[in-house]
Amino acid sequence: MRATIALNGEKMMSSRWILGSVSAALLTAFGGIAFAAQSDVRAATGYPTRPVRFIVPFAAGGGPDLTARVLAAALGAQLGQAFVIDNRPGAAGTIGTELIVRAVPDGYTIGLGSVSTLAINPALADKLPYDTVADTQKVVVIYHAPNLLAVTPALPAKSVKELVDLAKASPGKLSFGSNGSGTSGHLSGELFKYMTGTQMLHVPYKAAQQVITDLAANQIQVTFNNIGALLPHVKSGRLRGLGVTGLKRSPAVPDLPAVAETIPRYEATVWSGVITPRGVNRTIIDKLQVEINKALATSDVTDKYMSMGYEPGGGTPQEFETFARNEAVKWGGVVKRSGAKAD
Repeated sequence: MRATIALNGEKMMSSRWILGSVSAALLTAFGGIAFAAQSDVRAATGYPTRPVRFIVPFAAGGGPDLTARVLAAALGAQLGQAFVIDNRPGAAGTIGTELIVRAVPDGYTIGLGSVSTLAINPALADKLPYDTVADTQKVVVIYHAPNLLAVTPALPAKSVKELVDLAKASPGKLSFGSNGSGTSGHLSGELFKYMTGTQMLHVPYKAAQQVITDLAANQIQVTFNNIGALLPHVKSGRLRGLGVTGLKRSPAVPDLPAVAETIPRYEATVWSGVITPRGVNRTIIDKLQVEINKALATSDVTDKYMSMGYEPGGGTPQEFETFARNEAVKWGGVVKRSGAKAD
Protein backbone atom coordinates (compact mmCIF):
# COMPACT_ATOMS: atom_id res chain seq x y z
CA MET A 1 0.00 0.00 0.00
CA ARG A 2 2.81 2.39 1.00
CA ALA A 3 4.62 1.50 -2.23
CA THR A 4 1.52 2.31 -4.24
CA ILE A 5 1.11 5.61 -2.45
CA ALA A 6 4.75 6.47 -3.03
CA LEU A 7 4.43 5.57 -6.70
CA ASN A 8 1.32 7.72 -7.06
CA GLY A 9 3.15 10.52 -5.31
CA GLU A 10 6.03 10.23 -7.73
CA LYS A 11 3.55 10.34 -10.59
CA MET A 12 1.97 13.44 -9.10
CA MET A 13 5.35 15.08 -8.59
CA SER A 14 6.34 14.14 -12.13
CA SER A 15 3.10 15.59 -13.56
CA ARG A 16 3.56 18.82 -11.64
CA TRP A 17 7.13 19.08 -12.89
CA ILE A 18 6.04 18.52 -16.51
CA LEU A 19 3.21 21.05 -16.22
CA GLY A 20 5.56 23.54 -14.66
CA SER A 21 8.14 23.01 -17.38
CA VAL A 22 5.53 23.37 -20.13
CA SER A 23 4.14 26.53 -18.53
CA ALA A 24 7.60 28.01 -18.26
CA ALA A 25 8.33 27.14 -21.87
CA LEU A 26 5.06 28.68 -23.04
CA LEU A 27 5.70 31.83 -21.05
CA THR A 28 9.17 32.07 -22.55
CA ALA A 29 7.84 31.51 -26.05
CA PHE A 30 5.00 34.02 -25.74
CA GLY A 31 7.34 36.44 -24.06
CA GLY A 32 9.71 36.12 -27.03
CA ILE A 33 6.87 36.67 -29.51
CA ALA A 34 5.67 39.72 -27.58
CA PHE A 35 9.21 41.12 -27.45
CA ALA A 36 9.65 40.53 -31.19
CA ALA A 37 6.31 42.23 -31.90
CA GLN A 38 7.33 45.20 -29.76
CA SER A 39 10.66 45.34 -31.60
CA ASP A 40 8.85 45.33 -34.95
CA VAL A 41 6.60 48.18 -33.85
CA ARG A 42 9.58 50.17 -32.57
CA ALA A 43 11.41 49.58 -35.86
CA ALA A 44 8.33 50.59 -37.84
CA THR A 45 7.79 53.72 -35.77
CA GLY A 46 11.27 54.97 -36.65
CA TYR A 47 10.91 54.06 -40.34
CA PRO A 48 12.83 54.71 -42.50
CA THR A 49 16.30 54.52 -40.98
CA ARG A 50 18.08 53.85 -44.28
CA PRO A 51 17.45 54.49 -48.03
CA VAL A 52 14.33 52.96 -49.58
CA ARG A 53 14.42 51.24 -52.97
CA PHE A 54 11.57 52.44 -55.22
CA ILE A 55 11.12 50.02 -58.16
CA VAL A 56 9.51 51.43 -61.31
CA PRO A 57 8.62 48.61 -63.75
CA PHE A 58 8.97 50.94 -66.76
CA ALA A 59 11.78 52.69 -68.60
CA ALA A 60 13.26 55.98 -67.44
CA GLY A 61 11.77 59.11 -68.97
CA GLY A 62 8.17 57.97 -69.37
CA GLY A 63 5.19 59.30 -67.46
CA PRO A 64 5.21 56.63 -64.69
CA ASP A 65 8.94 57.14 -64.14
CA LEU A 66 8.72 60.93 -64.01
CA THR A 67 5.83 60.94 -61.55
CA ALA A 68 7.64 58.41 -59.35
CA ARG A 69 10.77 60.59 -59.31
CA VAL A 70 8.78 63.66 -58.27
CA LEU A 71 7.19 61.70 -55.42
CA ALA A 72 10.49 60.09 -54.39
CA ALA A 73 12.14 63.50 -54.05
CA ALA A 74 9.27 64.78 -51.90
CA LEU A 75 9.29 61.70 -49.65
CA GLY A 76 13.05 61.94 -49.24
CA ALA A 77 12.75 65.56 -48.11
CA GLN A 78 9.94 64.73 -45.68
CA LEU A 79 11.47 61.61 -44.12
CA GLY A 80 15.18 62.39 -44.27
CA GLN A 81 16.12 59.25 -46.22
CA ALA A 82 16.62 58.79 -49.94
CA PHE A 83 13.94 57.02 -51.97
CA VAL A 84 16.06 55.61 -54.80
CA ILE A 85 14.38 54.97 -58.15
CA ASP A 86 15.26 51.59 -59.68
CA ASN A 87 13.91 51.24 -63.25
CA ARG A 88 13.20 47.62 -64.19
CA PRO A 89 11.31 47.69 -67.52
CA GLY A 90 10.26 44.72 -69.59
CA ALA A 91 7.31 42.44 -70.37
CA ALA A 92 4.77 45.27 -69.96
CA GLY A 93 5.85 45.84 -66.38
CA THR A 94 5.85 42.19 -65.32
CA ILE A 95 9.60 41.98 -64.67
CA GLY A 96 9.68 44.93 -62.28
CA THR A 97 6.45 43.95 -60.56
CA GLU A 98 7.80 40.48 -59.80
CA LEU A 99 10.85 42.09 -58.18
CA ILE A 100 8.52 44.16 -55.99
CA VAL A 101 6.39 41.25 -54.79
CA ARG A 102 9.41 38.97 -54.18
CA ALA A 103 11.27 41.57 -52.11
CA VAL A 104 11.75 41.21 -48.36
CA PRO A 105 8.60 42.74 -46.81
CA ASP A 106 10.42 45.12 -44.49
CA GLY A 107 9.29 48.41 -46.06
CA TYR A 108 12.65 49.11 -47.68
CA THR A 109 11.47 48.03 -51.13
CA ILE A 110 8.38 49.74 -52.47
CA GLY A 111 7.20 49.99 -56.05
CA LEU A 112 4.91 51.50 -58.62
CA GLY A 113 1.74 49.65 -59.58
CA SER A 114 -0.24 50.87 -62.58
CA VAL A 115 -3.34 50.26 -64.64
CA SER A 116 -1.15 48.08 -66.89
CA THR A 117 0.46 45.94 -64.19
CA LEU A 118 -2.48 45.64 -61.80
CA ALA A 119 -5.58 45.79 -64.02
CA ILE A 120 -4.71 44.90 -67.64
CA ASN A 121 -1.87 42.37 -67.46
CA PRO A 122 -3.82 39.80 -65.38
CA ALA A 123 -6.32 39.50 -68.25
CA LEU A 124 -3.81 39.94 -71.06
CA ALA A 125 -1.15 37.44 -70.01
CA ASP A 126 -1.71 33.69 -70.13
CA LYS A 127 -0.02 33.36 -66.73
CA LEU A 128 1.70 35.87 -64.46
CA PRO A 129 4.46 34.79 -62.04
CA TYR A 130 2.53 36.40 -59.16
CA ASP A 131 -1.00 37.22 -58.04
CA THR A 132 -1.69 40.96 -58.31
CA VAL A 133 -4.23 40.77 -55.48
CA ALA A 134 -2.68 38.29 -53.05
CA ASP A 135 0.97 39.28 -53.51
CA THR A 136 0.75 43.08 -53.45
CA GLN A 137 -0.18 45.50 -50.71
CA LYS A 138 -1.74 48.66 -52.11
CA VAL A 139 -0.79 51.90 -50.34
CA VAL A 140 -1.97 55.03 -52.20
CA VAL A 141 -3.02 55.95 -55.75
CA ILE A 142 -0.64 58.76 -56.70
CA TYR A 143 -2.21 60.04 -59.94
CA HIS A 144 -4.99 59.67 -62.47
CA ALA A 145 -4.81 60.91 -66.05
CA PRO A 146 -6.95 60.56 -69.15
CA ASN A 147 -5.59 59.55 -72.51
CA LEU A 148 -6.09 61.99 -75.35
CA LEU A 149 -8.07 61.17 -78.50
CA ALA A 150 -6.30 62.77 -81.46
CA VAL A 151 -6.61 62.47 -85.22
CA THR A 152 -4.56 63.42 -88.24
CA PRO A 153 -5.39 66.94 -89.50
CA ALA A 154 -6.09 65.33 -92.89
CA LEU A 155 -9.19 63.71 -91.42
CA PRO A 156 -12.34 65.85 -91.86
CA ALA A 157 -13.66 64.94 -88.38
CA LYS A 158 -13.44 67.89 -85.98
CA SER A 159 -15.40 66.40 -83.09
CA VAL A 160 -16.00 63.04 -81.43
CA LYS A 161 -19.44 62.84 -83.05
CA GLU A 162 -18.00 63.49 -86.50
CA LEU A 163 -15.37 60.80 -85.93
CA VAL A 164 -18.06 58.29 -84.94
CA ASP A 165 -20.16 59.21 -87.98
CA LEU A 166 -17.14 58.87 -90.27
CA ALA A 167 -16.17 55.49 -88.79
CA LYS A 168 -19.73 54.19 -89.18
CA ALA A 169 -19.88 55.39 -92.79
CA SER A 170 -16.67 53.49 -93.65
CA PRO A 171 -16.40 50.40 -91.40
CA GLY A 172 -12.82 49.22 -91.01
CA LYS A 173 -11.37 51.95 -93.25
CA LEU A 174 -9.95 54.05 -90.39
CA SER A 175 -6.94 52.82 -88.41
CA PHE A 176 -5.87 53.76 -84.89
CA GLY A 177 -2.37 53.44 -83.54
CA SER A 178 -1.17 52.65 -80.01
CA ASN A 179 2.08 52.01 -78.18
CA GLY A 180 1.47 48.28 -78.42
CA SER A 181 -1.09 45.51 -78.13
CA GLY A 182 -2.74 45.49 -74.72
CA THR A 183 -1.59 48.97 -73.72
CA SER A 184 -4.02 51.48 -72.25
CA GLY A 185 -4.10 53.32 -75.59
CA HIS A 186 -5.02 50.14 -77.45
CA LEU A 187 -7.75 49.24 -74.97
CA SER A 188 -9.05 52.82 -74.91
CA GLY A 189 -9.64 52.43 -78.64
CA GLU A 190 -11.26 49.02 -78.22
CA LEU A 191 -13.62 50.42 -75.58
CA PHE A 192 -14.45 53.30 -77.92
CA LYS A 193 -15.27 50.87 -80.73
CA TYR A 194 -17.44 48.73 -78.46
CA MET A 195 -19.42 51.65 -77.02
CA THR A 196 -19.98 53.31 -80.42
CA GLY A 197 -20.53 50.21 -82.54
CA THR A 198 -17.75 51.21 -84.92
CA GLN A 199 -14.92 49.29 -86.59
CA MET A 200 -11.36 50.59 -86.81
CA LEU A 201 -8.15 48.68 -87.53
CA HIS A 202 -5.66 48.63 -84.65
CA VAL A 203 -2.01 49.24 -85.57
CA PRO A 204 0.46 48.54 -82.73
CA TYR A 205 3.73 50.46 -82.45
CA LYS A 206 6.66 50.25 -80.07
CA ALA A 207 6.64 53.86 -78.88
CA ALA A 208 4.46 56.96 -78.81
CA GLN A 209 6.81 58.95 -81.05
CA GLN A 210 6.33 56.45 -83.89
CA VAL A 211 2.56 56.76 -83.49
CA ILE A 212 2.76 60.56 -83.59
CA THR A 213 4.97 60.57 -86.70
CA ASP A 214 2.62 58.29 -88.67
CA LEU A 215 -0.49 60.07 -87.41
CA ALA A 216 0.82 63.44 -88.55
CA ALA A 217 1.64 61.89 -91.95
CA ASN A 218 -1.85 60.33 -92.26
CA GLN A 219 -0.43 56.79 -92.29
CA ILE A 220 -2.92 56.14 -89.49
CA GLN A 221 -5.88 58.35 -88.72
CA VAL A 222 -6.60 58.06 -84.98
CA THR A 223 -4.87 57.48 -81.68
CA PHE A 224 -5.79 57.23 -78.01
CA ASN A 225 -2.52 58.02 -76.31
CA ASN A 226 -0.74 59.56 -73.35
CA ILE A 227 -1.88 63.14 -72.84
CA GLY A 228 1.63 64.29 -71.97
CA ALA A 229 3.05 62.86 -75.21
CA LEU A 230 0.32 64.23 -77.50
CA LEU A 231 -0.44 67.62 -75.99
CA PRO A 232 2.54 69.55 -77.43
CA HIS A 233 1.65 68.31 -80.93
CA VAL A 234 -2.01 69.19 -80.49
CA LYS A 235 -1.11 72.68 -79.33
CA SER A 236 1.24 73.15 -82.29
CA GLY A 237 -1.44 72.04 -84.76
CA ARG A 238 0.53 69.03 -85.93
CA LEU A 239 -2.31 66.85 -84.62
CA ARG A 240 -5.98 67.59 -83.92
CA GLY A 241 -7.26 66.83 -80.45
CA LEU A 242 -10.89 65.73 -80.25
CA GLY A 243 -11.27 64.90 -76.57
CA VAL A 244 -9.88 63.43 -73.37
CA THR A 245 -10.86 59.98 -72.17
CA GLY A 246 -11.80 60.84 -68.59
CA LEU A 247 -15.36 61.41 -67.40
CA LYS A 248 -14.65 65.12 -67.15
CA ARG A 249 -12.43 67.66 -68.85
CA SER A 250 -8.75 67.76 -67.95
CA PRO A 251 -7.27 70.84 -66.26
CA ALA A 252 -4.33 70.43 -68.66
CA VAL A 253 -6.62 71.14 -71.66
CA PRO A 254 -9.84 72.64 -70.25
CA ASP A 255 -11.09 73.69 -73.69
CA LEU A 256 -11.00 70.11 -74.98
CA PRO A 257 -14.21 68.17 -74.24
CA ALA A 258 -14.37 64.80 -72.52
CA VAL A 259 -15.29 61.97 -74.88
CA ALA A 260 -17.98 61.15 -72.30
CA GLU A 261 -19.79 64.35 -73.27
CA THR A 262 -20.61 62.58 -76.54
CA ILE A 263 -20.45 58.93 -75.43
CA PRO A 264 -21.99 58.79 -71.93
CA ARG A 265 -19.98 56.81 -69.32
CA TYR A 266 -16.99 56.36 -71.62
CA GLU A 267 -13.90 56.45 -69.42
CA ALA A 268 -10.38 55.18 -70.02
CA THR A 269 -7.87 56.64 -67.58
CA VAL A 270 -4.33 55.69 -66.73
CA TRP A 271 -3.19 55.66 -63.12
CA SER A 272 -0.40 54.56 -60.85
CA GLY A 273 0.05 54.03 -57.14
CA VAL A 274 2.57 52.91 -54.57
CA ILE A 275 2.56 49.20 -53.70
CA THR A 276 4.66 46.93 -51.48
CA PRO A 277 5.03 43.17 -51.07
CA ARG A 278 2.41 41.57 -48.82
CA GLY A 279 3.53 41.24 -45.21
CA VAL A 280 4.94 44.70 -44.59
CA ASN A 281 4.27 45.87 -41.02
CA ARG A 282 0.98 47.77 -40.83
CA THR A 283 2.65 50.64 -39.00
CA ILE A 284 4.96 51.15 -41.98
CA ILE A 285 2.06 50.99 -44.44
CA ASP A 286 0.18 53.58 -42.40
CA LYS A 287 3.24 55.84 -42.25
CA LEU A 288 3.80 55.57 -46.01
CA GLN A 289 0.14 56.38 -46.61
CA VAL A 290 0.30 59.50 -44.45
CA GLU A 291 3.56 60.73 -45.96
CA ILE A 292 2.51 60.07 -49.57
CA ASN A 293 -0.77 61.88 -49.07
CA LYS A 294 1.15 64.74 -47.48
CA ALA A 295 3.53 64.91 -50.46
CA LEU A 296 0.68 64.82 -52.99
CA ALA A 297 -0.92 67.80 -51.27
CA THR A 298 2.16 70.02 -51.64
CA SER A 299 2.15 72.67 -54.34
CA ASP A 300 5.51 71.43 -55.65
CA VAL A 301 4.24 67.91 -56.43
CA THR A 302 0.81 69.12 -57.56
CA ASP A 303 2.25 71.70 -59.96
CA LYS A 304 4.68 69.21 -61.49
CA TYR A 305 2.02 66.55 -61.94
CA MET A 306 -0.47 68.99 -63.45
CA SER A 307 2.15 70.32 -65.89
CA MET A 308 2.50 66.77 -67.21
CA GLY A 309 -1.26 66.30 -67.51
CA TYR A 310 -1.62 64.18 -64.36
CA GLU A 311 -4.08 64.82 -61.54
CA PRO A 312 -2.64 64.02 -58.07
CA GLY A 313 -4.32 61.11 -56.31
CA GLY A 314 -4.48 60.22 -52.63
CA GLY A 315 -6.59 58.13 -50.29
CA THR A 316 -6.25 54.94 -48.28
CA PRO A 317 -4.93 51.43 -48.94
CA GLN A 318 -8.47 50.03 -48.88
CA GLU A 319 -9.67 52.61 -51.41
CA PHE A 320 -6.74 51.70 -53.68
CA GLU A 321 -7.46 47.97 -53.26
CA THR A 322 -11.14 48.41 -54.19
CA PHE A 323 -10.33 50.70 -57.11
CA ALA A 324 -7.72 48.29 -58.54
CA ARG A 325 -10.14 45.34 -58.30
CA ASN A 326 -12.87 47.29 -60.12
CA GLU A 327 -10.43 48.37 -62.83
CA ALA A 328 -9.29 44.76 -63.29
CA VAL A 329 -12.89 43.68 -63.87
CA LYS A 330 -13.50 46.51 -66.33
CA TRP A 331 -10.35 46.04 -68.41
CA GLY A 332 -10.58 42.27 -68.20
CA GLY A 333 -13.91 42.56 -70.00
CA VAL A 334 -12.43 44.82 -72.68
CA VAL A 335 -9.50 42.42 -73.23
CA LYS A 336 -11.87 39.46 -73.56
CA ARG A 337 -14.20 41.20 -76.02
CA SER A 338 -11.37 42.56 -78.16
CA GLY A 339 -9.29 39.40 -78.17
CA ALA A 340 -6.18 41.48 -77.34
CA LYS A 341 -2.96 39.59 -76.75
CA ALA A 342 0.33 40.66 -75.23
CA ASP A 343 3.07 41.59 -77.71
